Amino acid sequence: MRTSSIRRSCAALAAVTSLALAVTACGGTTKSDVKKEGGSAASAGEADPDAPTKKGLTIGFLPKQVNNPYFTTADKGGQKAVEALGSTFKEVGPTSATDTSGQVSYVNTLTQQQVDAIAVSAQDPGALCTALKQAMRNGVKVVTYDSDTTTDCRNVFVSQAGAEDLGRTQVQLLAEQIGYQGEIAVLSAAQTATNQNLWIDYMKDELKDPKYKDIKLVKVAYGNDDAQQSFQQTQGLLQEYPKLAGIVSPTTVGIKAAAQYLSGSKYRGKVKLSGLGTPNDLRSYVKNGTVEAFELWDPAKLGELAGHVSVALASGQITGTEGQTFEAGELGTYTIGKDGVVDLGKPTVFDKDNIDDFDF
Repeated sequence: MRTSSIRRSCAALAAVTSLALAVTACGGTTKSDVKKEGGSAASAGEADPDAPTKKGLTIGFLPKQVNNPYFTTADKGGQKAVEALGSTFKEVGPTSATDTSGQVSYVNTLTQQQVDAIAVSAQDPGALCTALKQAMRNGVKVVTYDSDTTTDCRNVFVSQAGAEDLGRTQVQLLAEQIGYQGEIAVLSAAQTATNQNLWIDYMKDELKDPKYKDIKLVKVAYGNDDAQQSFQQTQGLLQEYPKLAGIVSPTTVGIKAAAQYLSGSKYRGKVKLSGLGTPNDLRSYVKNGTVEAFELWDPAKLGELAGHVSVALASGQITGTEGQTFEAGELGTYTIGKDGVVDLGKPTVFDKDNIDDFDF
């Protein structure tokens, strides 16, 4: 569904060594934090929200890396949407997460094959632009998902979740676990990571609410998205603040490293840990009581939304202009925001009741 409430918080909701890209997404380099230049590359002409959904389209999905569990899950969501709408889904992409020239080559190939739309998770915000602009000149609609380009190189960006939602809900989730009282710390990625700092700003703002009056944020530590450094930072936090009640880590590398430390220490189950993580990284820690609940976006729904956006663009129902609305099947109704960005919605909470339902 479009929105659901976070379990045991205010609502409930359904970027990694092995998932390098999912880690990067959480760590600060693949979110939509790239400085935008102008509005989205909306197509000429007016959108017709009542236009029929075209059948028989070909939608190409181009992830950062094929055979990566995170993107396999996302693209299956895209396939589900595209095929349900009566069109053809195809996935192509490099086997390396850093093969930018390979991504460019695949964009060119899809353009030559005259696909109706390309949904791409960009390895680099600018490197694909020349190829993507050529695709658009040839009538191909361009959607970015998970990782954006600059705004003039695509029609719509499907974002994992809004920065404000990601910041505030992490505080809400941890606060519930510690009974709204005690000292907490943040274990972040790099001190300069744009998205991490934005999420932390929203965390601090959330903590100003009177309901958190008995919670004190004592420190923001930085593990630089390095497993060993994050492990050591967790150890250091507990030595410096022996009464620490909880840690929130908005990075998949950090939360996994913190879970590893806590799991083998006297603090397991006593110091609460939450933040952004993947089910495959944290499943064992949820089951042994180290982690009660954490969150992230659901990549299957992210891909599904990208599929709906691609077909809606190719059908002329939207162009990517702010304020346009469209239907996304079971996901609900969405509105395009500033710079042609569509947010998937609030993140999904994972706990012992649902963690085995996910594989990424």
